[in-house]
Amino acid sequence: MRPLTLLGPQRLRPALVATFDRLDITGQVAAITAGWQEREAEVDEMREHLGRPVVDLMLHQRCEQAFAADLELFQAHRQRQDQLRKMQRLYRYRLDFMIQPARELLLSTEDPELLVAEQEAAIAALRQLDNQHLDRIAVVHREFEERIADQQFPGLERQRAEVAEILSGSAALAIAGGHVAVLLNRLRLFGLLELAGDLPVIAWSAGAMALGERIVLFHDSPPQGAGNAEVMDHGLGLFRDMLPLPHARRRLRLDDPCRVQLFARRFAPARCIPLDEGAEISWDGEHWRAEKPAQILHLDGHVGRLEAA
Repeated sequence: MRPLTLLGPQRLRPALVATFDRLDITGQVAAITAGWQEREAEVDEMREHLGRPVVDLMLHQRCEQAFAADLELFQAHRQRQDQLRKMQRLYRYRLDFMIQPARELLLSTEDPELLVAEQEAAIAALRQLDNQHLDRIAVVHREFEERIADQQFPGLERQRAEVAEILSGSAALAIAGGHVAVLLNRLRLFGLLELAGDLPVIAWSAGAMALGERIVLFHDSPPQGAGNAEVMDHGLGLFRDMLPLPHARRRLRLDDPCRVQLFARRFAPARCIPLDEGAEISWDGEHWRAEKPAQILHLDGHVGRLEAA
């Protein structure tokens, strides 16, 4: 089992070097910054902070080059993404009508004996909607894979070979944040986790989100929209039973027990873990361990401390 560490955001309070020191990683670091898109190659700060050689895998740029070389791959990918965007809009319509009644039931002061069953039914309906959406997404991904499985894409294979060569000479893989959908698509297209083998993985922000079983977008008070948490896609499944929540203090009303309870119960049995600045947790294949202070959303609506396993 490869060592896996998830961190809080690194822009304001970078702490990568302490993690690399703890893991005794001294060699070259392969970095993935595809979620930054236009700023993908800007790894000088990371290199200076770590005091180690850092090579950016340039997955976003490599993907664009692969698409330019293989038009059919580009068209298949674009059609899949267009379909997924339409599905997400339709899923949001249903979610908007279902989530507010669940909140109102959690706040209700009606007869508790009657209320509990209604609350559980409302949350179960949300879970069912989320799971149906993910099942449909899985079908779209499977159709895309089947469409391209028997074809040769020399441009993509050339880029994969170059990435594999860099990884073979690296001591660890660092996955940064940015736009989670863009990052996930590039990681998936390159089969990055397979190429990385047993390299230790250190990820933060969107990088942490992409590695889990499912990706949930969340913001209780966005500049626009309803502020409803929504499942976006399956993640890469490097770990299970945990939902990482980067920037949770900024994006979630953690002082609102109703919202916290609904979030935690809706995505249970996965544990919902805020990953704010300074947080660091590690996964050994069986258990999570809090290397630095981290929190957890409890099913009763309060936010507690994540204890070491």
